[in-house]
Amino acid sequence: MAKQNKKSLTKSECDTLIATIQLRFEKNVQRHKNIEWSTVATRLKSNNEKLWSLHQMEISGGEPDVVDLDKKTGEIIFFDCSAESPTERRSLCFDQESLDSRKENKPSGNVEEMANEMGIQLLNEDQYRYLQQLGKFDLKTSSWIVTPAPIRKLGGALFCDRRYDHIFVYHNGASSYYGARGFRACLKF
Repeated sequence: MAKQNKKSLTKSECDTLIATIQLRFEKNVQRHKNIEWSTVATRLKSNNEKLWSLHQMEISGGEPDVVDLDKKTGEIIFFDCSAESPTERRSLCFDQESLDSRKENKPSGNVEEMANEMGIQLLNEDQYRYLQQLGKFDLKTSSWIVTPAPIRKLGGALFCDRRYDHIFVYHNGASSYYGARGFRACLKF
């Protein structure tokens, strides 16, 4: 029996994931106007490693959905569209440096490492604001976002949420972590 690539899915897993994504796509057409399912389905079937990353988004509670089409590259853009920050991606500090700096009560991991292992990208502020145009997200939770190097160099990190029908960008020490703070991601397919 051939050894299965660690970052690939079985045919059954692929079929199940694609069916889940199709149902979500059809239920939330306001997120991806002018994008046809046939275009998405073709892309999904073209790259098993990226499909594995999409599966990681799904099983960690992200409920990924199509949010745009990159007009230059033709890539389909997926964001985590779960109502709240993905449940299996919470209680993490920002990066390895911040995790290493904690002397006690360390979280189980960090956002940058988890995103890298999953093959996904942390949303930046513009992407987070774009997501909020597609619905109301993070009404009870918050999500770490890409942090500019000068802020990170000084020990800080940025996160966002939606409160009072406004999108807020905040700062916190990068080594902090909370049960209600996770991260949302982007995957270009």
